[in-house]
Amino acid sequence: MRAALEIPYRTVLFDLDGTLADTAPDLYAAQALLSREHGLEPMPFEAVRDHVSHGSTALVKLAFPEAEGERFEQLRARFLAIYAENLFLDTTLFPGMESLLAWLESRGLKWGVVTNKPAFLTDPLMESLGLAHRAACLVSGDTITQRKPHPAPMLHACELAGCRPAECLYVGDAERDIQAGHAAGMSTLIALYGYIDGTQHPDQWGADGMIHEPREILDWILGTLEPVRRVENT
Repeated sequence: MRAALEIPYRTVLFDLDGTLADTAPDLYAAQALLSREHGLEPMPFEAVRDHVSHGSTALVKLAFPEAEGERFEQLRARFLAIYAENLFLDTTLFPGMESLLAWLESRGLKWGVVTNKPAFLTDPLMESLGLAHRAACLVSGDTITQRKPHPAPMLHACELAGCRPAECLYVGDAERDIQAGHAAGMSTLIALYGYIDGTQHPDQWGADGMIHEPREILDWILGTLEPVRRVENT
């Protein structure tokens, strides 16, 4: 185990939805309004929350499983329009995240975001959270050609932050986050507090560790995370 005060990273990168911020309430509200517009009873929040990290396609499919082709694209466009107009009603940072970001900044460590969310949503959301000018890098799903699980967005984030992949820790709540981070040569943590549905098996994603709350990211950085929270590499 690392010495308690040793800091092996220069940059901590976060996925956005389900890792840095709890965006599920506003995304659910957009899906619910879309359902009502088409005469459908909205699904319960509990049935939707853990699908949020899969993006607009998954959320529209969840509410309109029979929609295909042009109709699906129309529904998805309308969903995105509703969400864009109501981007920051109930979205908040996860408990403990602001303290973690402040601690990183106080130690001279950089932090940033790599998300598959398109920039026209990511940028105003980060502004509304008061984080846009604090992040060392912000890579959206359309910042470059490739998206996670491709490692290119992660490497682009490193270029923007001025660090090497080996000096980065990436935290996410989806398998593609872990795949992208490892492919780029970064350490990875799974945010178990995020949007992970019951069909997924995060213990099989090959991450370096798993956390139950943002505070444990600090524990990991300092090498003091309890062994039960760690994942053995095989």
